[in-house]
Amino acid sequence: MADGSDTAMDAMVKEEVSGPVGLREMTAVFAKIGVLSFGGPAGQIGLMHRILVDEKRWISEERFLHALNYCMLLPGPEAQQLATYIGWLMHGTRGGIIAGLLFVIPGLAVIIGLSTAYSLYQDTTWLTGLFYGLKAAVLAIVVEAVIRLGRKTLKSRFLVAIAALAFISLFFFSLPFPLVVLLAGIAGFVSARSGGSRPTGAAAPIDLPKRPPALKAVATLFFWVAVWQLPLLALWLVSGTEALSAMFTFFSKMALVTFGGAYAVLAYVAQVAVQDYGWLRPGEMLDGLALAETTPGPLVLVLSFVGFLVGFRGAAGLGAVTGGVIGALLVAWATFVPSFIWIFAGAPFIERLRGNATFSAALSAITAAVVGVILNLAIWFGMHVLFREVGEISLWPAAGLHVSWPIWTSLDLAAFLLFLLSAVLLFRIRVGMVPVLAICALAGLTLKLPALL
Repeated sequence: MADGSDTAMDAMVKEEVSGPVGLREMTAVFAKIGVLSFGGPAGQIGLMHRILVDEKRWISEERFLHALNYCMLLPGPEAQQLATYIGWLMHGTRGGIIAGLLFVIPGLAVIIGLSTAYSLYQDTTWLTGLFYGLKAAVLAIVVEAVIRLGRKTLKSRFLVAIAALAFISLFFFSLPFPLVVLLAGIAGFVSARSGGSRPTGAAAPIDLPKRPPALKAVATLFFWVAVWQLPLLALWLVSGTEALSAMFTFFSKMALVTFGGAYAVLAYVAQVAVQDYGWLRPGEMLDGLALAETTPGPLVLVLSFVGFLVGFRGAAGLGAVTGGVIGALLVAWATFVPSFIWIFAGAPFIERLRGNATFSAALSAITAAVVGVILNLAIWFGMHVLFREVGEISLWPAAGLHVSWPIWTSLDLAAFLLFLLSAVLLFRIRVGMVPVLAICALAGLTLKLPALL
């Protein structure tokens, strides 16, 4: 049960992939995605769509969006869950593990290295120039993803309205995006049941997998839950690791409620880590967030920065740096293993629903809402890349109506020009994504290096 790559379910889900893809080739591509996955969820989803759907054509647009819609409803980093789902579609459980791990490992390695430098020297200002140009290029990729997804998914006025309402709910009212996505699904379901909106032009899939046996589904769930909590048992058996045990338990609970991505829980984690446990000093969570924003992978990797500091300061007898590395790895385990649970236990059932017309209508509405979600993320990311200062305007405080708004005089002209360069290279000249990232990273480092010397 631990690998499951040769089961009938795995064979069924592989059939829709356009041409056989070897495990080694899939591994190399997901390693590339893991290294280049900057820009938060919007950039990461756009990156995977560009590589896996447009360039490699390993997965269809419909299958990609079907998986994305499910992942958007789950707690935890939706982009990592999407990578795991696609890996599972291609090579079963083994493929899901490889894709999911490769999405996290590059960023985790970088955040551990940066956390070590931070803990030993308390100075990481030199890092600001390293990814300066890279973020401008990623912003262009994010914009391209929004345009591409919008053109392919918003095929009716109903779906356009769903996307617009999703954007308004997020940008102006700051509603949790899982709630927005869920409401969109309900709207699509109700519309389909009333004879309004139904997907057209696509036949029901003929390769739907068989319903997984209930006993096997339960066994899979319990197996992965046991894997998730295995480090806690090891910590209980080792003396002097009480701080690490408490930390692992806390972040295991956080993994179940991290709807809306990292920012949804950072304020709460910072409060608990500073006031209740004394793990961090005031302001250190913001330092960790700054480090995490310069690394590839999910932004929730900032929690591994917290784990590093806990292990660095409180792992008796392990050595400061060794304790820090162990703490960072424990938090990463507690945070990311649940993503594998949701996919391996839930995806077989979600795949069964591809043939349900009403459910497909609900997913079409969710896809439209996801366009609004990604647009909101793109605007947020763009404001923080192109402007040095971003404030907030309260339009109607009683109704919770407020928006983030850039301070126009703080426009970073160099970042704006790098963004325009990236957009021209991608949209007009159609240069490959990797050369664009490399050009902008080198340009950004060149621009920032004199100020950092």
